[in-house]
Amino acid sequence: MKKEHLDWATTHFNSHLQGAVELELWTIPYYMSAMYSIKDRSSEAYQLIRTVINQEMLHLQSAANIANAFGLSPTIAPPTYEKNKIPHLNLSFNPSSATEPYMNHSFDIGPLDEERVNGMCLVELPDQGTTKSELILETLIDQYSSIGAFYDALRFGASALKNDIKGGVKQVDAFSAFYRNMPNMVISESGELGFNQVNLLIDLITDQGEGKCPERVEVPAVFQNTADDIEPEIDHFEKFKQIKDSGKLPETYAVKDPCDYTAEDKKLEQILIQQFGQLTELLQALFNGDNPQNFFPVMAGVGAAITNCWKHGVTPKYSETNQL
Repeated sequence: MKKEHLDWATTHFNSHLQGAVELELWTIPYYMSAMYSIKDRSSEAYQLIRTVINQEMLHLQSAANIANAFGLSPTIAPPTYEKNKIPHLNLSFNPSSATEPYMNHSFDIGPLDEERVNGMCLVELPDQGTTKSELILETLIDQYSSIGAFYDALRFGASALKNDIKGGVKQVDAFSAFYRNMPNMVISESGELGFNQVNLLIDLITDQGEGKCPERVEVPAVFQNTADDIEPEIDHFEKFKQIKDSGKLPETYAVKDPCDYTAEDKKLEQILIQQFGQLTELLQALFNGDNPQNFFPVMAGVGAAITNCWKHGVTPKYSETNQL
């Protein structure tokens, strides 16, 4: 192995492991907010976004399992949201032809509107093959053009440090019942065999998310939800693009200007902040090897709190520094 490759893995790998967890966690409130802003829960858009959120929870679990297998207990904290920023991605590295259809976008928390649909497509934009150089893989953690490119780097580092993999360390498996074709969702082996499992989880994340290339490729059967996905063969990018191309977005709740919030509105905002804070604490405990019993009720409570905000015209907020 070339010395600069080892230096990259030793210096940056843990930051990539933590970064993967941050990136997956960031998507969940962003997508949940858009989904719960839809009035008609039977709409195709609602159902498609729901399937993506469920898989993002799986991706968060997978990223945390990989981190723990390498001895890094990931930190879980409420994300922040900025109009033009996704954690660890730099969309300007993509050719303009790929991003131009989605340029009217926002990565702020908001309802399912044109800006958010375009933002969701950009989050899951297929890898355009522009970040394969060793320079990018070795040095720049916050400069990846896509989630696929980010995970290429993570895979690169995992391969270099495969001997550090320890199977069975703080592994979580909450989704096996939904993926009957998936052989394993945890890292149970060490070394080379453990790396094969890491590789499988990275493929799961990228194949379900932005797919393998700009041209549509069906999600492999091994990674398809076998329980409750209305279109299990379609990746996240294609699901969001299907919503965008439908010609008419579903009706969403009206949004107030924050300057017009009442005392009751601000109370609803604080309830969600509290609920989501509790959820992140439970996720932290879960990925630290504990077994919190109230995870799913709290998760349901977060959804109810988001819905209650929208019904009163309040844009969801997940921490006091939710948006910058």
